[in-house]
This record gives sequence, structure tokens and C-alpha cells, in this order.
Amino acid sequence: MGQHCPPRLSRRTFLSSVAFTILAGTAGPVLARSFRGGILPWTSYAADPPVQVTPGGWHFFTAEEAATVEAIVDRLIPPDDITIGGKEAGCAVYIDRQLAGPFGNSSRLYTQGPFLPGLPTQGYQGEAVPAARYRSGLDAIKAYLMQNGGTPFTALSPEQQDTFLTDLEAGRIALPHNIDGKGLFTLILNNTMEGFFADPVYGGNRDMVSWRMLGFPGARYDYRDHVSKHNQPYPRPPVSIAGAPEWLAQ
Repeated sequence: MGQHCPPRLSRRTFLSSVAFTILAGTAGPVLARSFRGGILPWTSYAADPPVQVTPGGWHFFTAEEAATVEAIVDRLIPPDDITIGGKEAGCAVYIDRQLAGPFGNSSRLYTQGPFLPGLPTQGYQGEAVPAARYRSGLDAIKAYLMQNGGTPFTALSPEQQDTFLTDLEAGRIALPHNIDGKGLFTLILNNTMEGFFADPVYGGNRDMVSWRMLGFPGARYDYRDHVSKHNQPYPRPPVSIAGAPEWLAQ
């Protein structure tokens, strides 16, 4: 939410600056192996693939929370003549499924104390896990808006929503219950970007909309013939981990 940039310019800057960072950041560690005698050190299909997220229903959000998050992601990534918005792209579904899983309860992270204020470059250092931060944060947004005009976020005009989110990002809104509004905004923004650019198997990036916009090949097994063709559009459609309708045509 750039305070001094028009929405269209802000969106372009947002998409171009984070897309490949998000895509690169989803890659796991690379392990080097050697093999002798032509015997591969792995078995085909031995790894469990990600479980395809099924649409419909909410696993973590209540209906009211989901409506608020859908409205927020649609202002962070508003629909225009290039792509669909964050809501239609499934960003709220992605966030919901993440909060209902290991990310939501930080089960794969060290979460014991002491909890001390960190440097700005260290990110969130508190005790609350993402699921708790979302629940308390959305409740604080609701309470703040009820105390200041009585209109829920979903009923605000797009311009009012943008103003609220801009002030939240800048730390100009004092949410009740000592909720860090600026930190909450950063969390939602980061998760929205993940949902928009990650593989569709996780619930967002519906129909690989962001990959098609960027010309990213996705999970294709081999596109070496095109690596050196700089500034040339990739000629084939992207492929998800779960495949693609166009796969059989290639």
C-alpha cells in the first residue's frame, strides 16, 4: 500500500518487485548425491506430493473473518485489466489453509522464550503464533472500526479501505488490546503475496494467473532451451505441481 503512489503504479511496482523473490523463496534445500553402476539413489514417486487444496468452506476462518480477509487481499491486489484480484485468485483460501496447518501453529519453528524485542531486520519476535495473530488481529480491526464510525471493513468503500490499510501499514492506527497494527499488516501482506505467486496446489494463484502474467514456466521439468533467450516471452503455458490442462497438448 504505497501512500504517495497511485493504485495502478503501486500495483505494478508490487508485482514486479516481489514475484520472483516469492517464487525463489519457495524452493527447498538442494541435496547433492552420487551414484554408481547406473543405479539411481531414489525411487520414482517415493516422495509424497503436496495435497491439492480443495475449494469450498473455511478450515480456520469464521465466515466473518473470511469476508474481511477477502476484502483486504482484494485491496492489496485489486483486479484490473491485467489480472484478477486477490480474492478471485484465492489468496484468502491460501491463507486459511496455511493457518489451519503447521504454519498456523508454528509447529516447525522454535517458539520458546525468552521473547525480547528484535531488530527491524529480524521480523516478528513475539510469542503468538500466526493463527493467534490473525484471530486477535482481525478481532482488533473489527473493534477499532466499530469504535470509529461503526462500519465493518467489508462495508467500507474501496477508497476508505485503502486509507485504513495505508494507515495500518504506517503504524498510525492504534488497534485495541495492544495489537501491533503495522506488524499485522506486514503478516497479511506477506501471506497475500505468497498466495498470489505460489503454486496453485496450495490454494492461491488460481489458474496460475500470476505465472501467466509473468511468463513463468512453473513446475515444468525442462525449459533449458529458453533460459538464454532474454527478453523473449516463454512460449508455453505454465504447469503446476498438480499438472495443467494444457499438459497433454505439449
